[in-house]
Amino acid sequence: MAYDPHKALYIHIPFCKQRCLYCDFATEACEADSKKVRKYLDKLITEIRDTSKSGMLSEIETVYIGGGTPTHLGHSKLIELLYFLTTTLYMKNISEFTIEANPESLTPEIVKDVWALGVNRISIGVQSFDDAMLQTLGRVHDSETAKNAIKCALERFENVSCDLMCGLPNQTLESWKNDVYTAASLGVKHVSIYPLTIEEHTPFWKMCNKGQLPFPDEDLQADMMEAAEEVLGEFGFERYEVASYCKPGFESKHNTAYWTGKPYLGFGKSAASMTQNSERRMRIQDGVVTDDLNRAQMEAEDIMLMFRMSRGVSDERVEGATALLSSLNEALEKLVNEGLVVHVDGRWKPTKKGWLCGNELYGEIFDLA
Repeated sequence: MAYDPHKALYIHIPFCKQRCLYCDFATEACEADSKKVRKYLDKLITEIRDTSKSGMLSEIETVYIGGGTPTHLGHSKLIELLYFLTTTLYMKNISEFTIEANPESLTPEIVKDVWALGVNRISIGVQSFDDAMLQTLGRVHDSETAKNAIKCALERFENVSCDLMCGLPNQTLESWKNDVYTAASLGVKHVSIYPLTIEEHTPFWKMCNKGQLPFPDEDLQADMMEAAEEVLGEFGFERYEVASYCKPGFESKHNTAYWTGKPYLGFGKSAASMTQNSERRMRIQDGVVTDDLNRAQMEAEDIMLMFRMSRGVSDERVEGATALLSSLNEALEKLVNEGLVVHVDGRWKPTKKGWLCGNELYGEIFDLA
């Protein structure tokens, strides 16, 4: 049986100037001019070229280059990668082309040239505009550098996104509100907000367990998420996904592809791919199948992921899913009674409590399969 065409392409650049103290991603500190970076880039380009020959990239609609820090590659290597992609992909089909950047390595030259090569969205990893918080996180940049990077990006790009983190050690609610206000007032069109989580084997994990840093206060994080929604709302932002806010029309199309069950391809260290047809869905990471879902599990996952988004799930979609998930209506009524979901205007939508208690909400749905 034929598989559905892939719609989204993710490319992972694992290198950074230095690793942040909280980071648990597939990244490493490495100089941009090292042989390791050159070897990685050559292998990456070869793998993408070989895949393109099979026609698997012919229907790609969104591209996302993430990391790590793609801009840490430096101007010449980054432009080399982008030139290869623009001559390999069907660029007329691509509605969104995002590149991640860190403030310290986003230069006016990079901004100008990536824009010229078809990139139409930049996502900047700011995390905070408070210098004390940035030092605690082990970030390389300071607040002024972050502000200048955003201003620089906005000179060419209408679609600029900013990542912020809340619940940081010794971060106050007022300091957090100032971070959110600063991002919005600078003119970005999209903000992603991530509560700090302490992952095992990170420096933060060791420091927290030694009593050198406090573990995140989940109640304070909840207050911060609510405050962020209020501040961003004053600037015309809408919360369209559990961690994502945007001005109207500036939703992340690439991330929405993940949340709506579109097949995607991933290249680079630890990048995952998802392939599916009407009966089966597989995720593959570094050549290993990490998920192999049957039709009922696919349906449950699709419904679960829809609850990440504010629009939730339509009555029609629920009705169609009950053929495979016979207890879906009962589960939804239970979630309504628990205050995690509301049923309004023909749609089942997550509440703020539902997003805060995401594990309960998502688990209830996925366990139906």
